[in-house]
Amino acid sequence: MAVSKKVSDRIAAQLKRYQTVLTAAKARDINESDTVVIVTDMLADVFGYKKYEEITTEFPIRGARVDLAVKVGTEIRFLIEAKAIGVDLKQGHIRQAVDYGSNVGVEWIVLTNGRIWRLYRVHFRQPIDETLVFEIDLLTSSYKDDRIIECFGNLSREYFTASSITEFFAEQQAVSKYSLTAALLSEPVLSLIRREIKKMAPKLKIEEDELRTIFQNEIIKRDILESDDGKKAIADMLKYLRASAREKAKDRAGQEPAPQEEVITKQNA
Repeated sequence: MAVSKKVSDRIAAQLKRYQTVLTAAKARDINESDTVVIVTDMLADVFGYKKYEEITTEFPIRGARVDLAVKVGTEIRFLIEAKAIGVDLKQGHIRQAVDYGSNVGVEWIVLTNGRIWRLYRVHFRQPIDETLVFEIDLLTSSYKDDRIIECFGNLSREYFTASSITEFFAEQQAVSKYSLTAALLSEPVLSLIRREIKKMAPKLKIEEDELRTIFQNEIIKRDILESDDGKKAIADMLKYLRASAREKAKDRAGQEPAPQEEVITKQNA
């Protein structure tokens, strides 16, 4: 979703200001409580939420408390689990936040230490798990970066809706390293690469399976191929290709005349 110039300008201007704030905070190695204060201010200044109406600290969830909840009207848009700015974000941290989200039916979770922001989508299945939507390091990125403005814009007060954030998630997944890997290893793409190679070396004999082996063993990182997200992306690509092939087969069947109709057509010619 395109973000308006007004919102884009606000995000860029505030990120520029907060880069200075976060750099100083990191140098002082501030604790978690102080980091939460900065994150709260950013939710108001960068994302546009009303600080005293729509941002709740220490939000209670079944005997526990999540650091922050962003709630507009009766809708909890997303929960935030914050860590001290000097703490490296780890899988255990997101599991804690996902547990919070699953307990109240919130599927969007932000994990941040102020400088690094990660958005996750919670999948309510058995077992409950999550998918990383984006990760941004504000201290190594330009405040004018279009990707950052798009990501933060989709979380902003003006643009966050259940449908828009779901659409944004689908777009991010389509261009993730896992989806691109799955596309690269798919039969249509390998076939296209093979044709291009044949143009450069007409006498070379190479098949799609050989190309796939080269990509898997020599080009693509093993951790992408062997990760759960990588395996899922490849499985999803296979499902898509099969479904696409079925649809094309139906279209061809619908376009071809039935045998009896074909005889009648020839007789009338």
